[in-house]
Amino acid sequence: MRVADFDFELPPERIALRPAFPRESAKLLVVCDGLADLTVGDLPGQLRHGDVLVFNNTKVIPAALSGHRVGRLGTTPKIEALLHMRLDASRWKAFVKPAKKLERGDRIRFGDEARVCLLGEVMATVAEKGQAGEVTLAFDFYGTVLDEAIAAVGRMPLPPYIESKREQDQQDAADYQTIFAREAGAVAAPTAGLHFTPDLMQWLQEAGISHEFVTLHVGAGTFLPVKAEDTKDHKMHAEWGEVSAEVVERLKAARAAGGRIIAVGTTSLRLLESSQLAPFSGTTEIFITPGYQFHAVGGLITNFHLPRSTLFMLVSAFAGQTRMKLAYAHAIANGYRFYSYGDASLLWPEK
Repeated sequence: MRVADFDFELPPERIALRPAFPRESAKLLVVCDGLADLTVGDLPGQLRHGDVLVFNNTKVIPAALSGHRVGRLGTTPKIEALLHMRLDASRWKAFVKPAKKLERGDRIRFGDEARVCLLGEVMATVAEKGQAGEVTLAFDFYGTVLDEAIAAVGRMPLPPYIESKREQDQQDAADYQTIFAREAGAVAAPTAGLHFTPDLMQWLQEAGISHEFVTLHVGAGTFLPVKAEDTKDHKMHAEWGEVSAEVVERLKAARAAGGRIIAVGTTSLRLLESSQLAPFSGTTEIFITPGYQFHAVGGLITNFHLPRSTLFMLVSAFAGQTRMKLAYAHAIANGYRFYSYGDASLLWPEK
């Protein structure tokens, strides 16, 4: 399919720079046979007793690093790195800028050189150099010591469409993390989950709606634009995920009893579809476009996505391309807020 078929005009003022407060007060656009304007707090009334919400319990790490290339004669250019996939105890894949300043074997010092502290800085070697600014970084630390060093020198990796508009602050450390964040490893938040609060979870429980957790460590590839002209020429970046046997058993039992499996976020949906409702542990590169046959998920809660993005392609596959274009036009015309800190939608499949 042509990537241009998933384009639309989005006024810049529709991009949310802060989340709604309280979180469940965000708008919720229900896309079914028609369109309904509600709030996320109205969600319990839109679901049925016995339905199951599936959340991604990944935790965002401070994966944005700033440093300098060292070891060569002459200049020490500044290097910005965004970690996006852990390979082992000491190596990460990362996107770097400017990539042209780095070669295999180069050394990078990340952190504050003025701090008199072991974890005030961390050294890495460029072990491999790939395409489109991707490198493999081999750090001098490993395991939990490396985790502590990254936490000390890194910062929260806010999406570029937010960081280009304002400075990051302490509030983002809380705002850009779900209340379910447990398993550290993501470099982007599963943003549909940001709308959920303890109060909303209590209301859902009282309505007979249960929940389960899966883990997908969201990578920086979620922010990358689709540069291909045709979807068949686009390659997704791999992300690691896990669905336990116990979760699979409970989901199957709920569905057998008539409940619907509703993914909270495209990350949960992609992982559930990758697993085909079987125990799963590994990487997924699943790319869902119109024509895909869904097997695991019966409903989707998600935010509003970028034009020409793989996520807008996914929601078009799930709820219908024409319906989603109409839904997004309605959202833009009615003041919905877009992207990570924006409003939400509840999507039901096209019949």
